[in-house]
Amino acid sequence: MVRMRVVDSHLHLWDPAILDYDWLDGPLLRSFGPDDLDAALVDAPAGEYGFVFVQADCAPGQSIAEVDWVTSLAPRARVRGIVAQAPLEDPAATDAHLAAYAERPLVVGVRRLLQSEADGFAARPGFRASAQAVASAGLTFDACVRAHQLPDVIALADAVPDLTIVLDHLGKPAVGGVETPAPAAGTPWATALTALAERPNVVCKLSGLPAESPGGWSEAQLRPFLDVALDAFGPERLLFGGDWPVSGPYGRWLDTVSSWAADRLGETDPVLFANAERVYRLR
Repeated sequence: MVRMRVVDSHLHLWDPAILDYDWLDGPLLRSFGPDDLDAALVDAPAGEYGFVFVQADCAPGQSIAEVDWVTSLAPRARVRGIVAQAPLEDPAATDAHLAAYAERPLVVGVRRLLQSEADGFAARPGFRASAQAVASAGLTFDACVRAHQLPDVIALADAVPDLTIVLDHLGKPAVGGVETPAPAAGTPWATALTALAERPNVVCKLSGLPAESPGGWSEAQLRPFLDVALDAFGPERLLFGGDWPVSGPYGRWLDTVSSWAADRLGETDPVLFANAERVYRLR
């Protein structure tokens, strides 16, 4: 029997006793480390797992410390790459971060959260200069936006065509609840996502949808959004992301994406493994 291969392109780890996170609250306001990840994987399919850690929005001055902390956990947590925080609105600070990350071989990309910023934030000249510096450094840029901000990602992709942009969480569409699911195809989100996919330097993570559904979610509810993403990007530009511990349960989301991929593509390896290895240039 062939064991499943998984490179999860979107893992979070954090510890409020080590770094500062002003956004944590409720059940997320505690540490999540390798032991917790192992517990989350108990109900996941047996297989070979690797992870790309994505910055967890600690205090901006702690971005490099976050990379060093995650690097110390990497063997235990099976972290193969790190998407680090970088203040792209400040080109000088970005250059300093990129210089530090060049000495840290696990760093494969950067992220500056955009989901809470005003429209047009990524169109500022300083941001675009920093985005070009990221591309020149051979790193990717993770774009975490809400659906109405997808035109900003389109504009950034056009302005910096040699920057590989990884769209987090399918652009956070409104998925509704289990009892009242929102439509996927034919919506403004689907139209914008399809337009974004016309840019060859953009790929999309199949991640984060469980967190967008209040009060629980179902496979039938979320599959239509995966279908829209596949029709837009094709099978070679989609990456599985667990978004753990924000989204979950882990095994259930992985089962949802893997069974969908098997049904639609006849195989799971590109979405669950190969595309993430290629996009993030994992060693």
